[in-house]
Amino acid sequence: MLKKEFRKKDVNRARNLLMGKTGASTGTQIGYNTKQTDHKEGDVWTEGRKTWTIKNGIKQTVSKLDKIKKEVFMPLCCPKCNNIMKKRLDKPNYNIHKMCYDCVIDFEGKLQNKGLKEKYLKELELKNKLTIIDQTEAQLLSMINTSNSEYVSENGVVEKWVGGINKKKWTNDITKYASQIREKFEKELNDTKGA
Repeated sequence: MLKKEFRKKDVNRARNLLMGKTGASTGTQIGYNTKQTDHKEGDVWTEGRKTWTIKNGIKQTVSKLDKIKKEVFMPLCCPKCNNIMKKRLDKPNYNIHKMCYDCVIDFEGKLQNKGLKEKYLKELELKNKLTIIDQTEAQLLSMINTSNSEYVSENGVVEKWVGGINKKKWTNDITKYASQIREKFEKELNDTKGA
């Protein structure tokens, strides 16, 4: 004799298994139904606090960092020639030119034939200098704004130092000099493009 009786739900589950209906429901559920909407390829919508889209038939979340990921990560194939980018020089060339090393060589060869390679290299050099100025300015400004009133010595003692720098003056000087140098390089870049 059984010590415990079977519930109706258990009997229905066993019956469904024997009949081959493994996904069939064993009971009735009471609740509410959410509004179901059909979405097509490329649709973007918000559910809860997430943004969703459909790409290649797959429902995916849209991240705030998707644009940055496209800039940072190198694709498997070159966008220009569709060849696999697996050579050592493909990644650095993709970061600069957004194409594989072979495509860059072809591009620069065509510029060489037209006599425009020197102008192109000068533009690249000036853009690089502008980027370096922006990065240096940002780094110097962040160094000025960090707190330097407390230091930990070798013995682990916290020392409080009095004095410091005039943050407002240094910030103004750095932004002034960086903008002067930036204007100079931008003028050279515009002259190079115009020539």
